[in-house]
Amino acid sequence: MVTVVDTVSRPRPRHPEKAHRPDQEVLRKPEWIRVKAPVSRGYQETREIVKSHGLVTVCEEAGCPNIGECWDKKHSTFMIMGEICTRACAFCNVATGIPLPLDAREPQSVADAVVKMGLAHVVITSVDRDDLADGGAAHFAAVIRAIRTTAPDTTIEILTPDFLRKDGALEIVVEAKPDVFNHNLETVPSNYLTVRPGARYFHSLRLLQRVKELDPTIFTKSGIMVGLGEERNEVLQLMDDLRSANVDFITIGQYLQPSRKHHPVKAFVTPDEFRSYETVAYAKGFLMVASSPLTRSSHHAGDDFARLRAAREKQLNRIA
Repeated sequence: MVTVVDTVSRPRPRHPEKAHRPDQEVLRKPEWIRVKAPVSRGYQETREIVKSHGLVTVCEEAGCPNIGECWDKKHSTFMIMGEICTRACAFCNVATGIPLPLDAREPQSVADAVVKMGLAHVVITSVDRDDLADGGAAHFAAVIRAIRTTAPDTTIEILTPDFLRKDGALEIVVEAKPDVFNHNLETVPSNYLTVRPGARYFHSLRLLQRVKELDPTIFTKSGIMVGLGEERNEVLQLMDDLRSANVDFITIGQYLQPSRKHHPVKAFVTPDEFRSYETVAYAKGFLMVASSPLTRSSHHAGDDFARLRAAREKQLNRIA
């Protein structure tokens, strides 16, 4: 008997948990959601800085449609703690699996890249690390401290996981004093079972509320996607929930389906509908609202932070 050994190296599937799912219909994108492929010199320079420092960006991993615009302006969102997530959200294009150990050099590598890119405002996000006792909270804090030391004039925005069942993790991150603490609700509660099954809506809401309780000076921010089958009244209720948690800033953008194995786009929300959401959100008391088809959590983050800070100062002067 002859045993044949397959020695051909096959790439690891990006989403093994989705491989068995039937293909979903992919709707044709309307004109208002289309973007040009990135080709600019600024884009190439940013790409080289990211690669030379061995960094991961959510811009690439999540397939962000704004990567050409942001990287051309030397704006980037760094994704720490590797490129493999322990969750398997139905909307997300980040690879799922067993992550590698943390890189102790990463905090300084991120800080060095911030200096080289000349960033006045930086956004740091991460994969979910349910395998770690603190969910990666200490690593987030280390990155914040490294940037504070290496680039003291740079303001820092973080976009964190939910630290579900990680007692004390949030306190570690808040103690490092980021300027903006962002955690996305992603969608309305009725969608969680199918869209974000590993998370809990009210836990995420409480996380944001707790940040304000621990340090009222930190701006809080959360984002959602629309086009996932939600009803308008559900979005308006979510806004009320965020305001009850004293969240300062909400972002609302169109969900785009990464592949046929991901959750399908149920509808393309029109620009007029996005403007309506923006009007309502400001009426509900948010200091800052970003609502458009191509809005993403980190899109125009630096400019938005300046506007957010100005809005708070205006509010405080009005109260005084």
